[in-house]
Amino acid sequence: MSVRIAIIGAGIMGADHARIVSEDLPGASLQVVCDASSERARKVAEECGAADLSSDPLATITRGDVDAVLIASPDETHASLSLAAIEAGKPVLCEKPLSQSSKECLSVIDAEVSRGRQFVQLGFMRRFDPSYRDMKALLDDGSLGDAIMMHNFHRNVEAPANFTGQMAITNSAPHEFDVARFVLGADYNAISVFQPTGIDASKTGAPVFMVIETDRGQLVNIEINNNAAYGYDVRGELIGEKGSISLNAPVYTRHNGELMAYERYAPDWRPRFAEAYRLQNKAFLNFVRTGVFPAIASDAWDGYCAALVAEAGVEALRKGKRVTIARAEKPSLYNR
Repeated sequence: MSVRIAIIGAGIMGADHARIVSEDLPGASLQVVCDASSERARKVAEECGAADLSSDPLATITRGDVDAVLIASPDETHASLSLAAIEAGKPVLCEKPLSQSSKECLSVIDAEVSRGRQFVQLGFMRRFDPSYRDMKALLDDGSLGDAIMMHNFHRNVEAPANFTGQMAITNSAPHEFDVARFVLGADYNAISVFQPTGIDASKTGAPVFMVIETDRGQLVNIEINNNAAYGYDVRGELIGEKGSISLNAPVYTRHNGELMAYERYAPDWRPRFAEAYRLQNKAFLNFVRTGVFPAIASDAWDGYCAALVAEAGVEALRKGKRVTIARAEKPSLYNR
């Protein structure tokens, strides 16, 4: 039987997920599109062939004709809606972040632990991106030797108005926080955060540069520049004792003309990570069918770890000094 999925949130991310469910997931059906704007919900529902639409997320979650929930609503609703899905006993794919509050993440963890199983797959889709998976595989098979450092660059075309350095840490950097933990198989012990002093941060999207120390002695640096101007650009390099491996973004064409050769950058993240989203959602569908949590997917504990390092990063930026990171004890439910 087809797995009936409800999508909560019909903005950019919700609409993209709706298209994946309706076009790229055989065995899944788009049952409900829910959004506070009935006009937005109707538009996505009509474009993607949803069976119904709604403006009430809690009522949507508890519907008898909904088997699983995909949360793409505003960030501040993620934890509460995930808790509602757990209470309803329904698997949920929640866009990042689970919460920007580590304490709120722990409430979701507590709810899962009390039920004795995992319900929440978190949308850190880079774990499914082929380039990051190749990077991790090369490290895991010993080809690089032990990991020493990992360099990460995350650049956007233009930051929204009033985008601050704190927002760069809490909104943009969590993807890097999670995927570096995933690739290295490590946790974080401390973070330092720096900003360029020779610029007007209010006009440049408040770029930040972070250095994170892992519990395995590695260093991870992350550059977040949300006003890079030239295009969406994500890069990464893993340095090992025996060599290194760098990410390659999928580029399909190169233009030659007027004594130049150039490749175009995408205006946002969607072309770069389209395959990662598709593979992530396919893994979620299998999770709903089998009850077996995907081996490489992010879970609620990973969401807590991302929120924890972001909180420490904001503190490091404010105080201008290195901040240590203390984690709660990891429940055995999340040992994989």
